[in-house]
Amino acid sequence: MTNPEDDQILLVVDRESVGERLDKYIAASIDDLTRSTVQRLIEQGAILRNESATRAAEPLKLGDRISVRIPDPEDTSLVPENIPLTIVYADADIVVIDKPAGMVVHPAPGHARGTLVNALLYAFPDMVVGGGVRPGIVHRIDRDTSGLLVVARNDAALHGLQEQQQAHTMHKEYIALVSGGMSAVSGTIDAPIARHPRDRLRMAVIAGGRSAITHWEVIEKIGQLSLLKVMLETGRTHQIRVHCQHIYHPIIGDQIYGAQMSGIKLERQFLHAHALGFTHPRTGELMRFTSPLPADLQRVLDYHHRMQR
Repeated sequence: MTNPEDDQILLVVDRESVGERLDKYIAASIDDLTRSTVQRLIEQGAILRNESATRAAEPLKLGDRISVRIPDPEDTSLVPENIPLTIVYADADIVVIDKPAGMVVHPAPGHARGTLVNALLYAFPDMVVGGGVRPGIVHRIDRDTSGLLVVARNDAALHGLQEQQQAHTMHKEYIALVSGGMSAVSGTIDAPIARHPRDRLRMAVIAGGRSAITHWEVIEKIGQLSLLKVMLETGRTHQIRVHCQHIYHPIIGDQIYGAQMSGIKLERQFLHAHALGFTHPRTGELMRFTSPLPADLQRVLDYHHRMQR
């Protein structure tokens, strides 16, 4: 039996995943789960397919609704922490945060404190949506990526935003500085992503991985660099970083997938979640938010502008 306070994630099967094994699909869709963990959760009844018990090898059908209830680690306790947050918007249903680089979104092994969730629980003590270590979290941004994300304050808002996430109707726009001059003014990267077969901390473009689609436009070329506007159609782990590396234009400052540079030091990847758009889960209003480049990224950009004069 699972605890109703455990963390629950809803997945809806798209066309690209039809026929795929259930356990493989879930492990590829949820960062923190291996296939063996998924199989154990299935045996425990923590994973349901269309609200019914299922099997690990079950082939998926279009529109299948997969409910994954992840039990919290026994030694994990959420502690509200008085950590400053940049709150762009808040109402009774949602909160939009401009996350700084260096902040982890939710507690995980090695990051039990100091996360966005800890800060949210202090700022909004009633935020107990879904329980678990990710209350209200709809989508994530990598620790060393800055910018906008939306958090739900109640279950109805969470479900409404998760459905938009699954339907790819949530607009996510990033700014990235990449190595090299792009050969076109815009383009699309359509390349499947899965966990790297030899390095579990990395993702990679791998045949048979989860469908991943990234659109990009050149904002400007600065010497041997290109400043891009990047739009996500899907939301795979490290998607922009992996796709930029895949087309031989890695993101400047990316310690895992990227390119280092000389002249000015950057402690993290030049990637910022600049714009976020979605439909308000209660009112149906179209919401759109933007965030300017943080000071560290603007400083790098200004430096390279000066070098071209």
